[in-house]
Amino acid sequence: MIRYKLFCLLPGFDTNCWLVYDDQTSDAVLIDPAAPEEDLLKSIMDQQLKVKYIVNTHGHADHIGGNAFFKQRLNAPVCIHKADANMLINSKLNLSAYLEVDLSLPQADIEFSDGDKLKLGDHEINIIHTPGHTPGCISLLIDNLLFSGDTLFYHDIGRTDLPGGDYQMILSSVRNKLLTLPDETIVLPGHGPSSTIADERINNPYI
Repeated sequence: MIRYKLFCLLPGFDTNCWLVYDDQTSDAVLIDPAAPEEDLLKSIMDQQLKVKYIVNTHGHADHIGGNAFFKQRLNAPVCIHKADANMLINSKLNLSAYLEVDLSLPQADIEFSDGDKLKLGDHEINIIHTPGHTPGCISLLIDNLLFSGDTLFYHDIGRTDLPGGDYQMILSSVRNKLLTLPDETIVLPGHGPSSTIADERINNPYI
């Protein structure tokens, strides 16, 4: 069975970092490590989880700040969509320069395209390209769990006023790629509380 834990990292941004794992094989994926975090690392070690991938749903600073820390300690590849890959190595593109932090990180080990799949134990991680917040935003679908990054939030969508944002594109991503998923799909976003596709279809004012 797939299980997950939420770690809310980076005070001021409250980024949701998701630790997702197969409880039969202990294979795990770390989604959006916003910052170095010893408690999160301890949780991984205490459960003897084998982190196979570090995945960024997009390249903004508040989702990638822990990449180097966890890559070094877990020896796991960093993954991001190819359209956002340059954001990892450029502090202006990932916006950290404007926060007076030079967050220039190691380049991605794996660059995704839409429709790519990864293995997580006996389960598949489906990579869904959902541009709009950034050109390379992705969502991850694992069984009935949708890790939607900054594309779809609880009764909201991601902002599109930052460089690379596109309002019409994010609407298309949500309507044509996410809301087509089954009603019971659980939405686990990059910030804020969880939801379901059924709830968003009915109550999200942007849909």
